[in-house]
Amino acid sequence: MTTQYAGGCQHVHVTATAEPIDNHECHCNVCKGVTGQQTTHVAFFNHGDIQVDHPELMNRVPFNKDNPSGPLEICVCKECGAALMLDDKQGRIRVAVPNVMGYDDAKFPKATYHAFWDETKGYAAPTDGRPVYSGLQPSFVWPQPS
Repeated sequence: MTTQYAGGCQHVHVTATAEPIDNHECHCNVCKGVTGQQTTHVAFFNHGDIQVDHPELMNRVPFNKDNPSGPLEICVCKECGAALMLDDKQGRIRVAVPNVMGYDDAKFPKATYHAFWDETKGYAAPTDGRPVYSGLQPSFVWPQPS
């Protein structure tokens, strides 16, 4: 397995061995709250395509503070607190946020669309030519749990 993308911190290394199955610019309120960014480049991978070399050094916290029993958890390093990945408790996906999780964002493919844009948020729709959706792109299919 060849490493396509590498992130993490000095204590925990996170590697992806495949291309993302979804790659978007996220406008959701949860991403805004977690990252502090207006939009966030998010890459979904099949669960088995991201590996962690020291899972024992990870703490897991709910991704969505308003839905703490939801399927996604943020994995952070126990040693330094670095955000490492989002992990789906259902085993479908793992998520990289390249500019937040130690990856070289320039090595990732450009996000292909805008997700979770909502006109009630008070800012103009993106005009960069990429499709804009109120959720994930309509053709996205959640993978089966691994």
